[in-house]
Amino acid sequence: MSLLQKIAEIESEMARTQKNKATAHHLGLLKARLAKLKRELITPKGGSGGGPGEGFDVAKTGDARIGFVGFPSVGKSTLLSNLAGVYSEVAAYEFTTLTTVPGVIRYKGAKIQLLDLPGIIEGAKDGKGRGRQVIAVARTCNLILIVLDVLKPLGHKKLIEHELEGFGIRLNKEPPNIGFKRKDKGGINFTATCAQSELDGETVKSILSEYKIHNADLTLRSDATADDLIDVVEGNRVYIPCIYVLNKIDQISIEELDVIYKIPHCVPISAHHRWNFDDLLERIWDYLHLVRIALVWGSSVKHNPQKVGKDHVMEDEDVIQLVKK
Repeated sequence: MSLLQKIAEIESEMARTQKNKATAHHLGLLKARLAKLKRELITPKGGSGGGPGEGFDVAKTGDARIGFVGFPSVGKSTLLSNLAGVYSEVAAYEFTTLTTVPGVIRYKGAKIQLLDLPGIIEGAKDGKGRGRQVIAVARTCNLILIVLDVLKPLGHKKLIEHELEGFGIRLNKEPPNIGFKRKDKGGINFTATCAQSELDGETVKSILSEYKIHNADLTLRSDATADDLIDVVEGNRVYIPCIYVLNKIDQISIEELDVIYKIPHCVPISAHHRWNFDDLLERIWDYLHLVRIALVWGSSVKHNPQKVGKDHVMEDEDVIQLVKK
């Protein structure tokens, strides 16, 4: 049985299983097995075909990196071109962007790298198309912009999130508040500092047993799920802020636009008409958590003024300017 068949079999069993306290233990075990298989799928054994592929080895430059992700022909390339003046082959049909195209913008003194990643299709995390390489680059980003066509169902949003989740990318989430430490002996020492609605000692031990972990200290400091525990054990998850960019608002009504503005983490725009770019750039700045720091004039720097970090050693009579967010 192939890896994909094993994954499909487990996902099918999970879909058939009712979620309740009686099945929590079994579902936790299935989730752990599924996570292990997906890890193996993402990082296959052996060296064949393991390279990043042409156009995907992009050097990280500047103060931050943003990845533009979305289904084909939703306007990613147009948005990037109008933001940074970078040409990426644009057409009114699907699958025109074949490689990662880097661009750079400067905003509030920060140099921000923009990557227009090829269109992601459902099943990319299963090795279809070039999705695996695309999301490998997405994992290195400081911020992800999921570009959506406002005229198409927000089901696209769910599909892309599912693809990213499959690669261990967690959007707009904090790492689980779980203490986990392996040890050589003593069994599983399980402690919860608050009430747990899903995990109990039996479920925890079964999940850890799937990873052949029989000695460890585990502390749950919040109401955790089996997925939270698996994420901590896997140890390869990345937690990235995300903005949902709803493009083509020139084709909807004002009333529909008012509804869109209430969706969390969303910014409506028209890439073609360059509408609402100011709001998008300001939201990007907020989500990157960038802080403009010191400019120094004086003998301690080569250029006047020069941007320096917090470890810079000042000289007598140097002048420093502090710039906050």
